[in-house]
Amino acid sequence: MIELSKKITSLVGKTNAEYGLIKEGDKILVGFSGGKDSTTLIHALNHIKRVAPFNFEFKAITITYGMGEEVEFLTKHCKEHGIEHEIIDTKIYELAGDKIRKNSSFCSFFSRMRRGYLYSAALDQGYNKLALGHHLDDAMESFFMNFMYSGALRSMPPRYTAENGLEIIRPLIFCREGQLRAFALKNEISVIGDEACPAMRFDIKMPHTREKTKKMLAKLEEENPQIFVSMKAAFQNVQTSTFFDKDMLV
Repeated sequence: MIELSKKITSLVGKTNAEYGLIKEGDKILVGFSGGKDSTTLIHALNHIKRVAPFNFEFKAITITYGMGEEVEFLTKHCKEHGIEHEIIDTKIYELAGDKIRKNSSFCSFFSRMRRGYLYSAALDQGYNKLALGHHLDDAMESFFMNFMYSGALRSMPPRYTAENGLEIIRPLIFCREGQLRAFALKNEISVIGDEACPAMRFDIKMPHTREKTKKMLAKLEEENPQIFVSMKAAFQNVQTSTFFDKDMLV
């Protein structure tokens, strides 16, 4: 029996209540890579489905890159826990060989292509929402990466509507990465890690920016253990009139 910590269930419940992520009659497709984040997500949704006073349905979907990945064990795992699962095989890896130049970044390409397949599957199969496993650490890292390298103040909202009309939800966005790692370890769940990263097979520049940002935040948290609490509060207290955007000035 899979055991979710009370902290995770509390945070997911609070996020859902505050932002209305899951509602009566929703059909939700879940991006399930097999990593600790998406594995926690499918079990969190399974928990909500059992205890919520409303009905919804969800299905986990795994997008392969066409590298000969062995992901059948994910289907077995889902079947053991009564979760519908589908594998969609693609040729993203083959396409990348032509599209990605030597010494160029690859993350955005693979992420964009994988997201495209998820969008198409959701729309083709009649799902109105796509759930992703991003957590609070992801949101903070993205904020600082945009802040320091892209000249933008942006992060990862709990929910938003894509241009195609599909609603994207992040039920784990209030959870810490360590909580998700602990969930997988405690339940002895085999998860896919960096070994599945397509970059390992390309002679290209590795993406150091996120790793540098992760280390910076870890150092800041050592100096101030409450920094993630403070940043989360700041994300809910955005005072746009104090910046330089003339359209936001009072």
